[in-house]
Amino acid sequence: MSLIDTFDKDGIEIIDPYKVIRRIDDFPETVIAVFTEEFADLALNTLKSEQISHMDCGITVPVYKIWHDGKPLGLYNTLLGGAASAALLEEIFAKGAKRVLLFGSCGCLDKNIASGHMIVPTAAYRDEGTSYHYAEAGDFIEVKTADKLAEIFAEMNIPYIKTKTWTTDSFYRETKTNMELRKKDGCAVVDMECASVMAVGQFRGKEVYEFLYAADCLDNSSWDKRILGEMPDDMRGQILKIAIETAVRLD
Repeated sequence: MSLIDTFDKDGIEIIDPYKVIRRIDDFPETVIAVFTEEFADLALNTLKSEQISHMDCGITVPVYKIWHDGKPLGLYNTLLGGAASAALLEEIFAKGAKRVLLFGSCGCLDKNIASGHMIVPTAAYRDEGTSYHYAEAGDFIEVKTADKLAEIFAEMNIPYIKTKTWTTDSFYRETKTNMELRKKDGCAVVDMECASVMAVGQFRGKEVYEFLYAADCLDNSSWDKRILGEMPDDMRGQILKIAIETAVRLD
């Protein structure tokens, strides 16, 4: 059986997250997922917070409730890659979340996109495996929440770019040839989770939002690391503020 035939829409799940994950009373309806400890620590050190749950995935991933202007939000440090981030997303929904906002770095396929610039993905090229278990096979999955996220950014006067993204699960096999092909498809950035998490949200009937910030650049004669792994503290604070202010506007 080919990969493109693996979507079993009506199949009975052997491990149903809504049966094996305990639902938590008063779980935050809106949850923020970050991809680095630095962002998680900054949020926990800046805002009132308490741990309300955890997830086990080889490591323990704490789940927190934080407050911004009196409004409760969820927060957790998700894992890199489509399969891992999708599995944790399943558990967050099973615990009681209605919507999740993820944000993380992306690589630029256009050197004219400045470091730290906000990206709102409109569709994700499915160069990974997870989404094929949640949606019919196809090259792209639409990001159905992109317009609402873009409207919120516009209200907040946040400069951003709307574009397709190339989601790959193989960071070290992003070849020049494939990059050029994805650019022809209309992708200006590359990430590792968007297609997977959007497929989960759409399959489960939940709201999944994601914005990216430009980090490294692939659109040069050689890889340009830029701010990947070396983000200035003030930029990190600004991006976290954008995420929190966006999250409280989602319901």
